[in-house]
Amino acid sequence: MDVNAHLGLDDDPSTRSTWSHRAWMAAGFTTVLICLAKSIIGAANSHTWLQPILAAFIGYVLADLVSGFYNWGIDNYGTTSTPFFGPQIKAFQVHHKLPLAITRLQFANNLHALARAMAFTLLPFNLFCDDSTVLGFVGVCSGCIMFTQQIHAWAHGPKTRLPPLVVALQDLGLLISRSQHAPHHRPPYNNNYCVVNGVWNEFLDKHKVFEALELVVFLKLGVRPRSWDEPNSDWIEETDNPSQMIANS
Repeated sequence: MDVNAHLGLDDDPSTRSTWSHRAWMAAGFTTVLICLAKSIIGAANSHTWLQPILAAFIGYVLADLVSGFYNWGIDNYGTTSTPFFGPQIKAFQVHHKLPLAITRLQFANNLHALARAMAFTLLPFNLFCDDSTVLGFVGVCSGCIMFTQQIHAWAHGPKTRLPPLVVALQDLGLLISRSQHAPHHRPPYNNNYCVVNGVWNEFLDKHKVFEALELVVFLKLGVRPRSWDEPNSDWIEETDNPSQMIANS
């Protein structure tokens, strides 16, 4: 049986990229490239490479932490009618019921919302900042955040269907892999929120950072996180063998 047909995703227009999606993707990608190019040129002119490289590395590591806090918040708070975040909350709820669907979104469709946010965020840096260290940090951090959803999608696909470069980066631990992300979709559904490279997951989960924050929010505001109630776990995990995936669904 065809996997797409089983999931009801054949010819689904909601999975396709539109010209608007592509335009925002191009805008976001361009602002990131400009930021990084200015950082490289500035470092070359000043002959100071160490600070921009260290700043870029910190940006890469911080992007993973940002993705964790953002995913935790979207997963646990707000509703589909919440201003601005409502569509993202809805998408994350659907994702927990059907994780495989994210792998069927076309590239620009999957990334356009974050690309649009990064385009507006980076524009002032592109126009007014000439500090190569700042630009290195901002460019790498923003670039990683912009590609978070695609990195996330790759973490739900089997290696046999991923680009070789992505597989290599996952094997090196530079991008989060399927095995690293899988616990997020298993009981108790309250861990492994970081989805860039996953380097923060062990620390955050071991020290129960998000559980502590949930308790603070509940005590101060009386709002229960969704992770305290068993989520709908009717979701489908893809395997290298489509028939095995269907059998397990």
